[in-house]
Amino acid sequence: QVQLVESGGGLVQPGGSLRLSCAASGNIFSILVMGWYRQAPGAERELVATVSSGASTHYADSVKGRFAISRDNAKNTVYLQIDSLKPEDTAVYYCYVDLTKTYGGTRYNYWGRGTQVTVSS
Repeated sequence: QVQLVESGGGLVQPGGSLRLSCAASGNIFSILVMGWYRQAPGAERELVATVSSGASTHYADSVKGRFAISRDNAKNTVYLQIDSLKPEDTAVYYCYVDLTKTYGGTRYNYWGRGTQVTVSS
């Protein structure tokens, strides 16, 4: 089995910053993609950012220039640096991984339980 443990959420004022972390552990051979999604109250879950094993990144238009995703392959950990936070960034942020458990094996997707980010004065 695979476990994802997220941390770093909280309450922050507009314009502030947070750094989210997500560590993956368990039966892992290779993590192909790591990423973050978010879900605001009453809204669907949406992509925030992803990073591939080769460090290629992709961002939602709404967060470009303010969010930065990175990963530490040695620690199976993905980070999301969030700057210039806005009230509309308020949401539960979910970690996501796309991995294999053996060489050339089936790809599996896992989700974290989510960490709350609230932007309010």
